[in-house]
Amino acid sequence: MATATAEKLDDTVEASFNYLVHKGPRPVTTFDKPSLGYPHKDRKYETHTALVRNGRNHPELSVEHHGFALRPQPTKMTDFFDEDEIRAVYYPEMEALIKESTGACRVLIFDHTLRSGYEERGAKGPVQNVHNDYTEWSGPERVRDLLGDEAEELFKRRFAVVQVWRGMLNPVLRDPLAMCDAQSIATEDLIPTVRPHPNRLGETYHLTYSPNHRFYYFPDMQPDEAIVFKCYDSKTDGRARFSAHSAFEHPNTPEDAPPRESIEIRTLAFFDE
Repeated sequence: MATATAEKLDDTVEASFNYLVHKGPRPVTTFDKPSLGYPHKDRKYETHTALVRNGRNHPELSVEHHGFALRPQPTKMTDFFDEDEIRAVYYPEMEALIKESTGACRVLIFDHTLRSGYEERGAKGPVQNVHNDYTEWSGPERVRDLLGDEAEELFKRRFAVVQVWRGMLNPVLRDPLAMCDAQSIATEDLIPTVRPHPNRLGETYHLTYSPNHRFYYFPDMQPDEAIVFKCYDSKTDGRARFSAHSAFEHPNTPEDAPPRESIEIRTLAFFDE
């Protein structure tokens, strides 16, 4: 039986990814309004294979250019299922990490999601389709939702939606997160999809397949490591604006690897520029 060790994880692997099936004209979304296209019940997916590179061998990867980077990030957390501890301990850690990683002068943490392969935990499982959490419309709309009248003044300067993903207190050996290089994603690959919430409307991008997509992952992620990545950037000067991500089944996952448990933090990052 294979054992749960990093040596079993290859540098570059071929893996399967689920992509949105899209036919017809691309739904249009703008800074001012959502597309109102592709509700959940109308989404269909198809599976494609792609190479996934070992990001540890690519120190050039950066949040600004590629949309993501691995960062060392020790944490003082002891129980990620304790909401009070997350807000008292983890939120300040994440605020400091994002400021350091992006140069933001202000970071507002507004949400977090726990994922676990253990059913008894009651958390969501890994998401295995290629997507980006915010769009041309929903990035600014999140600022409006959270900051109200302050939003219009904030729109005069750069802002971004920046997220942080990590395993909880154990190495990630099963269902790792693959990141898609923002520079390999074309505008036509990003299909706006509606995401309704109880008291507001959201919108995400689901990706259609392209052989140009470049995927990376970070094998054997440790509890003191985190991936910082962008889902939206208001600047349109060639830097990464929309990355994409998906969990995937590593073909060489050790048989005794435990289910993946992870936490994802969502923030608004504001800049002086």
